[in-house]
Amino acid sequence: MKYRYAVPGDDFSLAGKASAEFKRVLGQLGIDPAVVKRTSVAMYEAEINMVIHAGGGVAEADITPERILITMADKGPGIPDIDLAMTEGYSTAPEWIRELGFGAGMGLPNMKRNADDLRIDSKIGEGTTVTITIRLAAAGGAA
Repeated sequence: MKYRYAVPGDDFSLAGKASAEFKRVLGQLGIDPAVVKRTSVAMYEAEINMVIHAGGGVAEADITPERILITMADKGPGIPDIDLAMTEGYSTAPEWIRELGFGAGMGLPNMKRNADDLRIDSKIGEGTTVTITIRLAAAGGAA
């Protein structure tokens, strides 16, 4: 099953809507709650980063019996140093974003912590694609 969500940029009242809708879908499908939580956290963090840094983008999710595959793609400025960006606490969010409670530098580390596989492809001036894989056990639980 495939799902597609638009992630509007620069509107924090809508930030997290795609991950919340996908969380609801996973629950309706009877996916293990621990897997739903991991998926929701990883997708939410990617979604918030898209709103903060890239002016939004597109979230796609594909569910098979073996895994959940989430692809978050934007046309933002790109990530100059992915290794540095993966460092807990490192953030390029402006101060006004931090005053809203976002931009603490935990987005990418939280994605990595909750994903079974995390791939980040980024090109300066072209955008970033984050691919999150979460495996499902044969009985529908977390791997």
